[in-house]
Amino acid sequence: MALNYIWIAFFIIAFIVALFKLLVLGDTEVFTHIMDAVFKRAEIGFTLSLGLTGALSLWMGILKIGEKGGLIKVISRLLSPFFTKLFPELPKNHPAIGTMILNLSANMLGLDNSATPIGLKAMEELQEANPTKDTASNAQIMFLVLNTSGMTLIPVSILALRASAHSSNPTDIFIPILIATFTSTMVGLIVTATIQKINLFQKTILLYLGGATAFIIGLIAYLGTMNPEQMQLFSKLFTSVLLFSIIITFIGVAAYKKINVYDAFIEGAKEGFKVAVMIIPYLIAMLVAVGVFTASGAMDYVIDGIKHFVEFVGLDSRFVGGLPTAFMKPLSGGGARGLMVESWGANNELVDSFVGKLTSILQGSTETTFYVLAVYFGSVRIKNIRYAATVGLIADLAGIIAAIFIAYFFFG
Repeated sequence: MALNYIWIAFFIIAFIVALFKLLVLGDTEVFTHIMDAVFKRAEIGFTLSLGLTGALSLWMGILKIGEKGGLIKVISRLLSPFFTKLFPELPKNHPAIGTMILNLSANMLGLDNSATPIGLKAMEELQEANPTKDTASNAQIMFLVLNTSGMTLIPVSILALRASAHSSNPTDIFIPILIATFTSTMVGLIVTATIQKINLFQKTILLYLGGATAFIIGLIAYLGTMNPEQMQLFSKLFTSVLLFSIIITFIGVAAYKKINVYDAFIEGAKEGFKVAVMIIPYLIAMLVAVGVFTASGAMDYVIDGIKHFVEFVGLDSRFVGGLPTAFMKPLSGGGARGLMVESWGANNELVDSFVGKLTSILQGSTETTFYVLAVYFGSVRIKNIRYAATVGLIADLAGIIAAIFIAYFFFG
């Protein structure tokens, strides 16, 4: 599914819904709301791009130091056996492997601002190996599906928000999020591998995936021994120490090899600035389409229809209150975060309710799929994204379904 068709679909659906509300329901303000959303989203897209410039310049500068110092190649060699099987199009020890590993690691630790610049660098490196420059390669699709499935080990921002909302136990959603996001990632990996005819039962792949699974189980067991305050302290300390350690290691190794660290940083930072400018039109285009879709009321109709159907078949409809967050997450991370907080009530009195916990799990179970597709593919000028959006949404759906079942399992 190309971004072109997704973009058009948002506008057509929004127009049909808005026309119905105007002619049938007499809502004379609906088109005004839509146009307000158009201009507001365009402004937000530009503002986000400007805000991303600093992070891009910083991290692409650091990555350039790591590249010139040789550490990216070392990381690539360590995980090359696994990624060679998962990305058969890439030559052995391709530099994109190390960069992808850093990106996925940053995402797992909830370091979104750090992960994006690294991911964009990985897309550039993957694009160099892409024979058809305007069409997504299998390797790029696999990378973005793993990225959009949102594997998260430590959801720092969600824990912090729940703590600020005075939740009685801010971290009680940690393990549910971990299970939900792991489910989303595995489904995305399996579906993409099936389409690309990659055999996941190879010894190497099973060994690495088994190790990752054991690590997650061990982390869950370790964190389960902590009280909420200790867990939050560990999360903040661990992520901060890890991130700064990467920076110091890259700089230290490059300096030891007598690389001009400052010049390397400037070189990478300049590349980051160029990428940030290139992203602006792609990001604005997607955010405007999302704004039109939501301002028209199309999302409200979808939610109401699901609620009536669930109640009609006699099922518990409490989970429907969390679906706006679930549906918004692939479209807008900030919008989903706002809907999550809104579900907690005007005074955060519902933060520990079933819906309050469910929206927290949903917020952490997947990534912002359309944002990632627009930004990452836009950064390398890819127009035909093939089945990337379809598989990304399948992974999102798996994460949503898992989050709902897990919420009922843990919180009744």
